[in-house]
Amino acid sequence: MSGRLMSLLVVTVAFSVLTVLALADVGYLGIFEPHFRSWGGGQVFADLAILCLLSCVWMIDDAPKQGLLAWPFIGMTLFLGSFGPLFYLVLREWKQREASTSPRTVTA
Repeated sequence: MSGRLMSLLVVTVAFSVLTVLALADVGYLGIFEPHFRSWGGGQVFADLAILCLLSCVWMIDDAPKQGLLAWPFIGMTLFLGSFGPLFYLVLREWKQREASTSPRTVTA
């Protein structure tokens, strides 16, 4: 397993644990509430929304080059935030790893 894939999996698992703890503590809507209490919270929310939008644009551009469909990951991004790009990157790296390790057949 490549270092890049391992790093992506570690980040995804750690973020998943943090998300489960946050959901258990405050619920889905409770995650958004602090962002509407101050201008600083609103700025962080806007920053995250911009990053999610930019990642969707990148996935739409990159997915055909990688032989992947972007739409499932865009849907995840809209409803689950960073999980969409994280899962996309994991699948992209996994697919590249398999392509580089699969035996090539030689045709005459």
